[in-house]
Amino acid sequence: MAAGKKTAAQGKGFGFLFEMGCGKTLTAIATMGAAYELGAIKKVLIVAPTSVCSVWPKEFDEYADFKYNVAVLLGEKQKRLATLRGLAAFPFKALLVAVINYESTWREGLFEALLDWQPDMVICDESQRIKEPSAKQSKAMHELGDIAKYKLILSGTPIQNNAIDLYSQYRFLDPSVFGSNFYAFRNRYAIMGGFDRRQIVGYKDLDKLIQKEHSIAYRVTKEEALDLPEQTFLTQYITLEGKDKELYQRIKRDSFAELENGGQITAPTVLTKLLRLQQFTGGFIQADEGLKPEFVFKGKINALEDILDDYVISAGKKLVIFCRFRPEIDLISASLQKKKIRFASIYGDIKIEDRGPIVAEFQTNPETKVFLAQIDTAGLGITLTAADTCVYYSENFNYAAYSQSLARIHRIGQRNRCTYIHLVVEHSIDETILKALAKKEDLAKTVVDDWRQYF
Repeated sequence: MAAGKKTAAQGKGFGFLFEMGCGKTLTAIATMGAAYELGAIKKVLIVAPTSVCSVWPKEFDEYADFKYNVAVLLGEKQKRLATLRGLAAFPFKALLVAVINYESTWREGLFEALLDWQPDMVICDESQRIKEPSAKQSKAMHELGDIAKYKLILSGTPIQNNAIDLYSQYRFLDPSVFGSNFYAFRNRYAIMGGFDRRQIVGYKDLDKLIQKEHSIAYRVTKEEALDLPEQTFLTQYITLEGKDKELYQRIKRDSFAELENGGQITAPTVLTKLLRLQQFTGGFIQADEGLKPEFVFKGKINALEDILDDYVISAGKKLVIFCRFRPEIDLISASLQKKKIRFASIYGDIKIEDRGPIVAEFQTNPETKVFLAQIDTAGLGITLTAADTCVYYSENFNYAAYSQSLARIHRIGQRNRCTYIHLVVEHSIDETILKALAKKEDLAKTVVDDWRQYF
């Protein structure tokens, strides 16, 4: 670290641990504005998930009542560096705000430029993204936090998998809370067991851990902060019959045989086989990545078309549809086009800078009736309150991602009861996934020990 730069111990850190939809972005902007008006800060670095970066300028436009200039660092490295230089040279008095995604913070050239820019405040948005202390983006955030006078973490789910997730986030905020040694922290609060005592089998002194967590953080739940409408969860079952059932069972048998005779069982190998089953219930099979998918099962798309007829065409309601796979996006898009339903869509190939206008189109244009998106791409950091009904064509295996996606319609601005419809193929992987999510579990955690039950 360069001489003369402030250390983490000198900087002040605080956490806004607000549940989704409780206004943590608004609160962060208000905090920045107050600090700027007091003359405490001039430059802010916001690090966020890629899908959220483009949301920040719109949030400033809506909520900030002070002078600011927000620049989102997107594109190739040289373009990002030029944008940062342009921000630094802004000739008028205003709070200068740079927004960048986590994956770019540690890249050669960008990391050094961010350090040299010397932000007064660093904000870690969706701070669970730095829960792994050894990850490159976590280490980069620690160093960036070390030079800042003020630091914020924003998260509704700071603990995703286990209590140990807190360490790296608080190392960024203030190392004095939990120390600067991860293993000392782990030994203090975790009970280790399993092979070579490398597996967390329990916890101790959790009351003290929570007390320390809240010593520099403020927790807000929806029940405390918001008068939000009720949520209703519905499951629409689809039956496998005839040749469809035979094909699904054959995929199950083949997957079981491949795992049984394939040597060591690992989470990735099991999950790959489960993905094949889930792809089928979504309507397609794909021999290998890169090959054209073959559409083989129409049960779900037929069920979705009935919902479109009832909710969109007959009732004139807006609808959010989440799914997991890109071929599902293509299949549903074709159905919407056939029905002449205007829709907005976000998936992995959509450029970051284009996603904000797509969301705005759905939110403001009464003719745009459906928002169609992949969960991993659009399940975080956006507001879709123009709709009060959400259909899950398919889900991923991660509870935190699922929980985040629920909050896209159930948040500030929503006045109607929110309805969530899950399309589930009976006696299939769909039921297994939904049961795990209902128990707030990640399927990936249990697949190695219990893999036979899924096939």
